[in-house]
Amino acid sequence: MKVLVVGSGGREHAICTAVAKSPRVDKIYCAPGNAGIAAIAECVAIQAMEFEKLAAFAKENGIDLTIIGMDDPLVGGIVDVFEAEGLRVFGPRKNAAILEGSKAFSKDLMKKYNIPTAAYENFDDPQKALAYLETAKMPIVLKADGLALGKGVLICNTLEEAKAGVKEIMEDKKFGPAGNTMVIEEFMTGREVSVLSFVDGKSIQIMSSAQDHKRAKDGDQGLNTGGMGTFSPSPFYTKEVDEFCKKYIYQATVDAMAKEGREFKGIIFFGLMLTEEGPKVLEYNARFGDPEAQVVLCRMKNDIIDVMEACVDGTLDTLKLEFEDQAAVCVVLASDGYPLAYDKGLEITGFENFEGKDDYYCFHAGTKFDDAGRIVTNGGRVLGITAKGSDLKEARVKAYEATEWIWFANKYMRHDIGKAIDEA
Repeated sequence: MKVLVVGSGGREHAICTAVAKSPRVDKIYCAPGNAGIAAIAECVAIQAMEFEKLAAFAKENGIDLTIIGMDDPLVGGIVDVFEAEGLRVFGPRKNAAILEGSKAFSKDLMKKYNIPTAAYENFDDPQKALAYLETAKMPIVLKADGLALGKGVLICNTLEEAKAGVKEIMEDKKFGPAGNTMVIEEFMTGREVSVLSFVDGKSIQIMSSAQDHKRAKDGDQGLNTGGMGTFSPSPFYTKEVDEFCKKYIYQATVDAMAKEGREFKGIIFFGLMLTEEGPKVLEYNARFGDPEAQVVLCRMKNDIIDVMEACVDGTLDTLKLEFEDQAAVCVVLASDGYPLAYDKGLEITGFENFEGKDDYYCFHAGTKFDDAGRIVTNGGRVLGITAKGSDLKEARVKAYEATEWIWFANKYMRHDIGKAIDEA
């Protein structure tokens, strides 16, 4: 069969790598792809938000399944466009992708269906938000309602910081129209854990847990980023946590969406906070996390095409997800200056060091070919260096070892990805 993957980052490279393992797949296309994806898929010069062009390409080339990797096209309704053309596509429709597209919607859904989450209020008037803050307990969390590249969340320790945050989100529109509505949320403390799941509208199957590192600098300092590294499984995601979440969060979310007439098919990413009162939902995403996909998919034993088609067909309950009894760690190599200003177009060398090494992966996030055919940097997050090991400590040692195999002029990384493993 022929498969089209939509997106251009490390997540899409991980998806393409998983798809390439399927004996059912003869040909992979990726739109628009990147320099690393080009080694296993034919990259197509169509952008992820060009829905009509992508659907036309899928029809003209006899694509059997299209996999949407990114949040923007899902929230924008790409699945609806494909389905209207009679095309098979993996991902939630627009009315279900709102689970990620609107934080206000998802918080209201959790409140309505008693799914554990932080206390909150929604605001579309900055003056009302400021008045609310006068009586609120600090620290407090401000969230832009819409998509903001994983950066629309401000943790404010003082009233002055919170007032400045309201101005930043709602008045200065730092995150664009995503800040037209804002969620003000109780600050929760505890371990964060990410749990990815496959959903077919009715049933849900949980993948292996993971833990992301969002801050740019060591020690969780610096600005929020799209993710500087991750590890899987999380030692903090215990059997007790799993049982609680299965009882009160996972299936409850799928059922709630169905009751609202928003049947969800695709990936639900549960961002959890393990608080003293028990696990609570921090956020939902409607697609694979990036870089969580890099450490979870490389450990999945199932044929990803079988699982995704079961989601599309509503037969997920006939399958059993299986993962290797190993661990994986991903360290992001970024361009120094990310997430603010950074240089692009710098040559990257050392890829040959990964050839023939089964437990090592070099997932491309922000790369392209230059006019001379060299692979160069083309984004803030450049590569996701990933390694598997018998346990998390071994995987961490191997991942950091592999970061030394790659060189480019302004290479930057955190040196403490997975350090929490030592505390487990």
